[in-house]
Amino acid sequence: MAILIGIQLIVIVLFSLLGWAIRVKKNYGLISGFVTRTKTEQAELIKNGYPQNTGSLLIYTAFGMLILLPLAFTSFPFVTEVQFGFMIVFLMGGFIYLSKYEVSSKRKRSYWISSTLFIFIVGFVSVLTYLGYEKYELIVKDESFEVTGLYGEVWKLEDVDTVELMEDMPEVTWKINGFGLSTMAKGEFKVKGYGKSLLFLHKEAPYVYIRVNDQHLFLNGGNPGETKEWYDELSKNID
Repeated sequence: MAILIGIQLIVIVLFSLLGWAIRVKKNYGLISGFVTRTKTEQAELIKNGYPQNTGSLLIYTAFGMLILLPLAFTSFPFVTEVQFGFMIVFLMGGFIYLSKYEVSSKRKRSYWISSTLFIFIVGFVSVLTYLGYEKYELIVKDESFEVTGLYGEVWKLEDVDTVELMEDMPEVTWKINGFGLSTMAKGEFKVKGYGKSLLFLHKEAPYVYIRVNDQHLFLNGGNPGETKEWYDELSKNID
């Protein structure tokens, strides 16, 4: 959580400084594509208020993220999703609004490009979030077991070396490929003492550790009772 708060603070400071430099100091060259415009277009954009409102958009985005930052110190489980969701929607929506300050000959084109990007990016992030939170199951069969959903696989029971029920999860040091969400971790991560590991975790103990074919798996269910059932069923079939 400390790392996420640090990232949010960096983004807030960066947006604030960029917005201040553009809005107050009139460093319009910081706006993407502004310096490549013709002098006539630059003058029209300034007259319309395009660069000034771009600076304001960045400042307002930073201010909104700052207001939401205290959520990180509460028990609210979706802090990261709310913070960065606000940033994406407010920024992308702001760029659509900024189209009204474009030069008259490019206003309509700018509106459609901004709107299309908004739909694409919000849709893409929504799909990723859905996949990240998609429920997974541990299914044990006669000769194999499977973890369903994204990043799930099928392993042979005969290849299992260790099954252990753990009350304390080892420190997860780095995400390699996956979803590190507020209440769930899914995918490949670096785990202290275990190296590269496959995680299917809700942020609630206990945890089932499985070593199979020199691969490390950590998983648990939606509640402690489900996790214990998974451990018992897997242990019984391996025995």
